[in-house]
Amino acid sequence: MFLDRTKIIIKAGNGGNGSTSFLHTAQTANGGPDGGEGGKGGDVVFVATKNLNTLYDFRFHKKFYAENGCSGGQRLKTGAKGADKIIKVPCGTVLIDSESGKVIADLFEDGMSFIALKGGEGGHGNAYYKSSIKQAPHFSQTGEETKSREVILELKTIADVGLIGFPNAGKSTLLSCISNANPKIANYPFTTLYPNLGVCEVKGQTFVVADIPGLIKGASDGQGLGHYFLKHVERVRLLLHLVDISESDGRDFIEDFKVINKELALYSEELSKTPQIILLSKIDLIDEDTLKMRIDRFKKEVGEEFILISGATYRGVEEVKLKTLEMLSKLPKKPPLEIEKFDFDTKDKESIIIKRDNEGAFVVSGGKIDNFIRGVVLSDTRSFAYFQKRLESMGIINMLKERGLKNGSIIKIKDAVFEYSE
Repeated sequence: MFLDRTKIIIKAGNGGNGSTSFLHTAQTANGGPDGGEGGKGGDVVFVATKNLNTLYDFRFHKKFYAENGCSGGQRLKTGAKGADKIIKVPCGTVLIDSESGKVIADLFEDGMSFIALKGGEGGHGNAYYKSSIKQAPHFSQTGEETKSREVILELKTIADVGLIGFPNAGKSTLLSCISNANPKIANYPFTTLYPNLGVCEVKGQTFVVADIPGLIKGASDGQGLGHYFLKHVERVRLLLHLVDISESDGRDFIEDFKVINKELALYSEELSKTPQIILLSKIDLIDEDTLKMRIDRFKKEVGEEFILISGATYRGVEEVKLKTLEMLSKLPKKPPLEIEKFDFDTKDKESIIIKRDNEGAFVVSGGKIDNFIRGVVLSDTRSFAYFQKRLESMGIINMLKERGLKNGSIIKIKDAVFEYSE
């Protein structure tokens, strides 16, 4: 099954907790603090690989979590770093932030990597807090906790050439003639439900051709296969535009040609400027007189150069291959998407949120609180005293007073619940 768009949840590893430990040896009964630092959590890393051409592996596997960092140990031992979560995706995969809709990264080429989320920092051990005043701190810092994020993976096919045209125009047949691909071929609309890729070799050189699902009128608005088609031709440098000159489906072949080009222009002005080789296909299905009459009409009404082809008899196939190679040699590769820079992995360390719960207690939360309270142990007298001073110095007490704080009011901060008194 081909899958070209999916949502997944990713999460970097939490940082490991710092250790609270004191040196004890045969020679030292009551040594100083020797608690080590917690290890950093693992990162979430996306890597593009040419060995995949679909997002099918993500159909059932939706959650990708990096490993948490390990806690610190005695004798200043730092905890082990959590293992990174490496997520392999096909070349041409675009990462989109599900919340904002912004593009995070464009993994355009084989081997490209992107660190989407960084692991949480490890907490400090009690040795970190030792000072001339606090010579035996009985507390350490917990590791930084990370949050999960939802991202959209969207695959835009990486190919040099795209085959376009109405359903049944002969794209799959041509692909089978010019490359090593074996696409499904049948005489009904939308035989091709997803892009088929083939490698074409000409004069010792190769290029990749994509047989894209057929367009219909209204595709730029999502009709038929709509955008599922159009996003796959954004990357190609050259289009082979097949037009069924036999009119075997009862449509006017010149109208078909105009409709396809109109849909390209409606979807993307840049896409409409992509060079084309026009292929008048299925010439084996009509007699010479009808063929000549339709060719003359095409020259008069369209006036573009074209190549006559027949996938059934292979007429014109070699000419198509040579012309394609010639044009590709003059066309530069399309660059990756221009990405508006923004910090997808923003870690909130500044916000302070104050609310009242149903019982009237003040509930204080936010990124600044989360970061600050990591180093607080309420059961330790000195740590709790530090906690109270920091509430004053951070301006939280004044903020609470502005909202009606008074003696006897209950304050809740994370797991701490206490009564305020001046």
